[in-house]
Amino acid sequence: MNYEEARVYLDEVSKYGSVLGLDNMRELLGRLGDPQDDLKFIHISGTNGKGSALSYMSTILSGAGFRTGRYISPTLYAYRERIQVDGVMIDRESLAALVTVVKEAVDAMEAENKGNPTVFEVETALSFLYFKEQKCDIVVLETGLGGTLDATNVVKTTVMEMISSIGMDHMEFLGGTLQEVAENKAGIIKPHTWVVSAKQDPKAAAVIKRVCREKDCKLAVVDPDAFRDVHYGYEKQTFTYKNWKDVDITLAGTYQVTNAALALEAVEVLRKLGYSLTEEQVRKGMKAAFWRGRFSVIHKNPVVVIDGAHNPAAAKVLKDSLETYFQGKNLHFIMGVLADKDYQSVIEMTAPLAKHIITIETPGNPRALSAGKLKEAVEKVNPSVEAAGSIREAVEKSMKNTQKDDVIAAFGSLSFLGELDREVQSMEGE
Repeated sequence: MNYEEARVYLDEVSKYGSVLGLDNMRELLGRLGDPQDDLKFIHISGTNGKGSALSYMSTILSGAGFRTGRYISPTLYAYRERIQVDGVMIDRESLAALVTVVKEAVDAMEAENKGNPTVFEVETALSFLYFKEQKCDIVVLETGLGGTLDATNVVKTTVMEMISSIGMDHMEFLGGTLQEVAENKAGIIKPHTWVVSAKQDPKAAAVIKRVCREKDCKLAVVDPDAFRDVHYGYEKQTFTYKNWKDVDITLAGTYQVTNAALALEAVEVLRKLGYSLTEEQVRKGMKAAFWRGRFSVIHKNPVVVIDGAHNPAAAKVLKDSLETYFQGKNLHFIMGVLADKDYQSVIEMTAPLAKHIITIETPGNPRALSAGKLKEAVEKVNPSVEAAGSIREAVEKSMKNTQKDDVIAAFGSLSFLGELDREVQSMEGE
């Protein structure tokens, strides 16, 4: 099987949708020799910020000389982004070879009526095979959905679990209350391990503390009162946290300071566990961390920001960042959302800030809300809105209607930001 054939196969499997549960995953991995059991993991769950935490941790560990795998979803630019070792994507030949191996196991399962693995399960399995093949010292692993029944939760050899900020998202799968969502996210916690958590809502925090107590785990929590000398900026941010003085990060968004502190707490835990991480290595890793699509400035004059904010909590921090960085400037929004998200709350949080809003339909996603219906929802909050027929049209209109000191922000779903970025860059060269 070559790369193109492998991608066709994965696209075909993706049509079957997703199913929460671990039985298929355990069966599949068993047939592949359980490669995950030969790896060590930092397992990350949460609603907002887990990708940024993954970026900080993997960059720090790679810079310190640990061969580090990272597994993420969704991706913005290239399919192969989801599986990386030391920041380098899996090559096409390796992906094709591993898909061939996994497909044989999947076909055998289906022939024996032992289950039908989903595309996320297939991708997770081939990532474990690749990380073992690459002799990774540690893998930073991000959950796909929730925690308890997420395909990544088959791992047993976790060094540490990290839980980023928990909010209301995917309620149809994870539960209708914050406690239920937190219970699911905390499902990744393994007995007798270290858990590092962001500062949570009291209801979510109580769940995490209880699970840690039941499983005899040690818990470290980010202390919001330990920040000093915080300087925000969309090109560089500096802060002091506990004994870490004047830490520089280049990830933008006011919330990144909190995500960075989560990583610093994790560093202290890793040191206790015997990992050699010097102050210089940690500082370089923090500064080098990069996470496209999280308040990323992709163009200047005018400034164009892309952000994956798609739920109320993420919309709140996006609003805070826009108000902090661009106070007094005209804001123009490009919005695209998925119909099964709480987009009404996102609109209510953000739309009043904008001088003008253009809505788009997220392409290639059956869950996308149409540009017209999104326009109708936005109109109730901000009447200065229009629907565009394509991402390119939305970018062209936004660029045409802005002055060089204005700001364009595109958000609502990660799934269209890669294409929007490409459109912005292509217009730059025209």
